[in-house]
Amino acid sequence: MPSRLMPSGLLIGSIAMMAVSFSSGASADCERFLWQCQGYSGPTGQPSVSTPGIDAGFGQPSTTVYGPLGGEPFPVTAVSLTDIDPAFLRQTVSYNTSEAAGTIVIDTRNHFLYLVQGNGRSLRYGVGVGREGFGWSGVATIHDKREWPDWYPPKEMFERQPEIKKHMSELQSGIGMHGGPGNPLGARAMYLWQDNKDTLFRIHGTVEPWTIGKSVSSGCIRMINQDAIDLFSRTPVGTKVVVLN
Repeated sequence: MPSRLMPSGLLIGSIAMMAVSFSSGASADCERFLWQCQGYSGPTGQPSVSTPGIDAGFGQPSTTVYGPLGGEPFPVTAVSLTDIDPAFLRQTVSYNTSEAAGTIVIDTRNHFLYLVQGNGRSLRYGVGVGREGFGWSGVATIHDKREWPDWYPPKEMFERQPEIKKHMSELQSGIGMHGGPGNPLGARAMYLWQDNKDTLFRIHGTVEPWTIGKSVSSGCIRMINQDAIDLFSRTPVGTKVVVLN
């Protein structure tokens, strides 16, 4: 496994300069899905105050945890489970790994994120990952966490799509979109750093839960908002993240 996060091919999408090098120019997906070109959202957030849902039994997908959530500054609506393969719903599974309990392991090929529990078990979530040419793998650390994060598109995206500026505002860290129910980063974001540098890769919620289990992004790991909130509450800053190719 490489020691740095690396793309599997030349990017044809629009994305800011990262700890790894990508080509410039916006992709069709960026034009359709703004959250695939997200930038840094600002300073470190505080731990979530949301309570994790009650998980189903071993090897059984949770369903009740995908209802509407209260206690949030913005609505978190119920998820239509008919739009998602049950395999990608949250569940505790057998998972043998040498990684310590508390580590996040992301299997991009099979669209699963594992939160290692120890004793051969892990809490598994379904995720959406980078499409062909946007894959990456390596080891990183959760450096920052944000609830309802702001979104800062990279300058390359503004050059490609100047019309998106009408949806942006002048925020504390530049031109961007305030966090909220329409924000592409969803209800939570966890920022992956490597060698004390922001990789610009994130684990975050999504406004399109039906894309879970698919390869559609520019490399970031997207989750159902309810799952992103749950994972956020279970993983402190400093958590090790292993991304498998």
